[in-house]
Amino acid sequence: MRKMYPARLLQTALVLSTLLNLLCIAAKDTRPNIILVMADDQGWGQMGYYGHPVLKTPNFDAMAANGIRFDRFYAGAPVCSPTRACVLTGRANDRTGVYQHGNALRLQERPIARALQEAGYATGHFGKWHLNGVRGPGVPILGEDPYHPGRYGYDHWLSVTNFFDMDPILSRNGVFEEFEGDSSEVVVAEALEFFERRSKYDRPFFATIWYGSPHSPMVANEADRAPFKNLEESDQHHYGELVALDRSIGTLRKGLRNLGIEENTLVWYCSDNGGLKVNPPSVGGLRGLKGTVYEGGLRVPGIIEWPAVVKRGVRTESPASVLDMFPTIAEIVGLPEEAILQPFDGVSLKPSIQSGEFGVREKPIPFRFVGKGALLDNQYKLVALDVESRKYELYDLKNDPTESKDVVKALPKVAERLQTEFEKWNQGVVESDLGQDYREGELTDPNARRVFWTDMPEYQPYFKDWKLRPEYKSRLKNN
Repeated sequence: MRKMYPARLLQTALVLSTLLNLLCIAAKDTRPNIILVMADDQGWGQMGYYGHPVLKTPNFDAMAANGIRFDRFYAGAPVCSPTRACVLTGRANDRTGVYQHGNALRLQERPIARALQEAGYATGHFGKWHLNGVRGPGVPILGEDPYHPGRYGYDHWLSVTNFFDMDPILSRNGVFEEFEGDSSEVVVAEALEFFERRSKYDRPFFATIWYGSPHSPMVANEADRAPFKNLEESDQHHYGELVALDRSIGTLRKGLRNLGIEENTLVWYCSDNGGLKVNPPSVGGLRGLKGTVYEGGLRVPGIIEWPAVVKRGVRTESPASVLDMFPTIAEIVGLPEEAILQPFDGVSLKPSIQSGEFGVREKPIPFRFVGKGALLDNQYKLVALDVESRKYELYDLKNDPTESKDVVKALPKVAERLQTEFEKWNQGVVESDLGQDYREGELTDPNARRVFWTDMPEYQPYFKDWKLRPEYKSRLKNN
């Protein structure tokens, strides 16, 4: 039975939340700062701590050694926009209308940034957005965009529609600005300025730092490419971008220490989907790549650092997901139950984070993406090759981490149990997609846009100036 929240109950909860916020401000607010950091297309195997053959990641290695390293952490989907929707809502992407890359997140959703904003947090977004229904290489987001980050609870945003690279053009709350340098370092530097301003007040902050690397087009500086001179040029740039990204993580961690706020700041790092086809391979021997529902498309690096709370050097193979971010943070901060829209698909990891002990996961991790799907239940993973025709595979990841042997026939009871559970969950997603979770009981924006910015008249005045930029020139050659 679906749990409903009448408007009066929701209003009461928001009033109580506001009163709690005022009390926290009046006293010293001890709630943690929260930073969610996400790479764009970094594969699970692209970490030095996994023994990558060419890539060194000293800053990620240090972060993992000082916190919790998830060896089985999962994106929400095998491509970017859907996972970003999962992060912000704690709900599977198809519930939110973000079926594919470039879909807009429905304004009827209740995103984590808005929940924390209402709870008294200062909120900021830095980098890639890709939840406003605009496709193509990233361009700065228009101030009048109906789906800009501010519509979802961000006080301050320095954002771009999609992937971005060297010397980016970003939008600061609707005002376009040009920057010099590697994009990862640019957004971290800007985020640290935001943290410095906010840390002067007894008010915690929440921020999302969403990189544009190592997504194509790959452009690294010469020094960062140098360690990979024996690789193909495109792979040199790819791995060079990861060097810069790792360096920016070091800058972020050092910046928090310099501000004296690192102890009570929770930093949660992951990638938005599995890796790309590069050499050396990006997924550490897993099956599949970005775009697939096999492990190589879904499993990503995952690290939590929170010095005041998290034990050093915890390593777990218990599965966890970006779907767990919102419910975990909600419990840590003490948000009202109504802050997160029902039903949601993650679980709170707060007890495990605080104890450093991770056991058997009680709730499977579900996936649904363009007709395919999966259900991950600890050591077993059901793969739906075609959701509509009910074609399934089953893998025992404990004994077969590369998903090389389908055990549907060998383990019929496990397969039947997971299939029944997946199909029940899938029916709930269908109902969510019709708008039944929202107070209106229907979709208020059933045809949210999904358009290339080159087809938007609002961007045409910028075409002349952008024609020679490497990330845009192929798109604008006929304009």
